[in-house]
Amino acid sequence: MLRTLFRVMVISTIVFLISIYYYSESDDQQLLQDDNYAKPPKYDINNENDLDSVDPTVQLEEGLATYIGQSTDQLIHVYGEPIRKDPSAYGYEWWIYYDYANTYMQVGVQDGYVVTIYALGSKLNVAPFQIGQTIEEIYRTTLLETEITVASVKGTYRFELSEEDLNIRPLVQLDDIYAQLIIDKYSGSLSSIRFFDKDTLIKQRPYELYYRGDFQAPMTPDEEMWKEIERGSANQIFDISNVIRQRFDLQPLEWNEQVAEVAYKHSMDMALNSFFAHESPEYGDLASRLEAEEIEFQQAGENIAADYADGPAAVDGWLNSESHRKSLLEKEFTELGVGVYKKYYTQNFLTSKDD
Repeated sequence: MLRTLFRVMVISTIVFLISIYYYSESDDQQLLQDDNYAKPPKYDINNENDLDSVDPTVQLEEGLATYIGQSTDQLIHVYGEPIRKDPSAYGYEWWIYYDYANTYMQVGVQDGYVVTIYALGSKLNVAPFQIGQTIEEIYRTTLLETEITVASVKGTYRFELSEEDLNIRPLVQLDDIYAQLIIDKYSGSLSSIRFFDKDTLIKQRPYELYYRGDFQAPMTPDEEMWKEIERGSANQIFDISNVIRQRFDLQPLEWNEQVAEVAYKHSMDMALNSFFAHESPEYGDLASRLEAEEIEFQQAGENIAADYADGPAAVDGWLNSESHRKSLLEKEFTELGVGVYKKYYTQNFLTSKDD
């Protein structure tokens, strides 16, 4: 007998972002107001879609999505060994492929099989979609639904998408594979895409979820495992930030280990002391924290986020928030340090005095 219907509010979709903090030695401290609560552009899906011409059951014959459920032997045969392997908080291991900016992708591997893929590089084959594809074209050719039901041997799971979800992170079913489209609402184009198998989608639950049956909770990492996950997430955020900057014809940032330590301490401070802000009750604002470590700079900025599923999701969120995007795409910044503590994320940008 199926269990009583349960309702789960998905914390990963509750986005806690506040304003980018800028500081320069020649100016007073300035806090720019965040546009995170502005609604994304609206599209009338029923008018944009010619529903009679849209096939709701897309057959996958090519592209990265076809690797979902396949052995890693096939992946290695085509793409070779990854440049590194990072653990995740969901039981799979991220294999990172990054020959150059246009080929960046992360492949989630569990027990020798591909269970999820995050693709950002514009040269990657993400059929039936394409990185950079306009949202208008996606709406004309893809049936987007507010409810998607996933059936597995453990139960039945129904994801419900809000209006915001449909505008910036819709979910599309492709046979037994699920594609989450990450829309850059400012450029109106597909920025990145995630492919999931059904079990990984249920465990990660990126939308509001109702279910009958067993609740599939993700693993609970121990402290040692969290340290490895945090290091991997920080590296991923750094890599993805530079891929995005190069997409907009900006120079990549250099990693600054000392600044990364400042960022890590702020993420840990927020987590352990239950606050979410650029200014720490104990250690002060970004300028104070940098100066305490004797880090010299011309200007500096900070992005923070909490409760995102992982590092790539946090960067996607920053890209779709006006003030955070400004920091991410600021041409004057030359260095970046990233610090992750569990699901608290901090980016510290700066322009050094030598530049």
